[in-house]
Amino acid sequence: MSTRATDRNPKAGGDGASAERAPAPDTTRPTKAADSGQGAGPSSGATAAGETAPTPERRSGRLLMRRGVGERIGKPETTEDEQLLERGPAGRPAFLDSDPWRALRILSEFVEGFDALAAVGPAVTVFGSARTPEGTPMYELARTISRRLAESGFAIITGGGPGIMEAANRGCREGGGLSIGCNIELPHEQAVNPYVDLGVEFRYFFARKTMFVKYADAFVILPGGFGTLDELFESLTLIQTGKVRDFPVVLVGRDYWKGIIDWMRDVQLPAGAIAESDINLLKLTDDPDEVVEIVRSYAARSHDDIPAEDELR
Repeated sequence: MSTRATDRNPKAGGDGASAERAPAPDTTRPTKAADSGQGAGPSSGATAAGETAPTPERRSGRLLMRRGVGERIGKPETTEDEQLLERGPAGRPAFLDSDPWRALRILSEFVEGFDALAAVGPAVTVFGSARTPEGTPMYELARTISRRLAESGFAIITGGGPGIMEAANRGCREGGGLSIGCNIELPHEQAVNPYVDLGVEFRYFFARKTMFVKYADAFVILPGGFGTLDELFESLTLIQTGKVRDFPVVLVGRDYWKGIIDWMRDVQLPAGAIAESDINLLKLTDDPDEVVEIVRSYAARSHDDIPAEDELR
């Protein structure tokens, strides 16, 4: 009887003993094509049976991405260096209006503000309307108060604009003090007044207001509009909630501020919205000498470089 070719050749694909001893492919281990979710064709890079395909991965900065995650989360294929050095299309790049970039811009405002004002020393922030004309009684009162404060060793910080801010910076310069303006970028540009010695520009109100509070030993608030009220009530809120130390908040202009004080006492207090001690946070006066005395009495407890009253004479 003749022998079949398949029985004599172990490499043949028949049903002989050698074929029975060949290991079967492991169908429980995923191949590269199966792992990546792509079909395995002649050019797909599929691995041979019995081998495990490595999971494709890509790194970008601190990120490790596998199985096509980069596409799903919108990470470009380029490296971080490529993205940094690429100029991009003409026009304003979209990333400049993104929140991460905006956060860096906010951080830069704080850094520049802190850097500029850290060595200022004793200072008073003066608020009031940008619409108060030169030569009016309130303009001249702001000028006088700021001059007296400067003569007492205080720098004056304002919003850097016209009106009461200009009057305060002007009086400070006349008194030999450091005149500071923290200006704000507005749709209708607000120029820095000519009496500012040190000016810092801000895009964001909250960054600017932090400078007003952080470097001031007192707030002196003259008649003003919504912005002035915002600064007044923010200072009261910070003090009332214990977020900052209890520094003086002096309202200048009895006729102007009396109505709001009466409303607090007649409406808010009976309603239980505030306490009597909250109203007492405010000092109300028209007297420049009283303003200086209130500020000096407080600052003397915080600074060693405030001159004694008899040294000023």
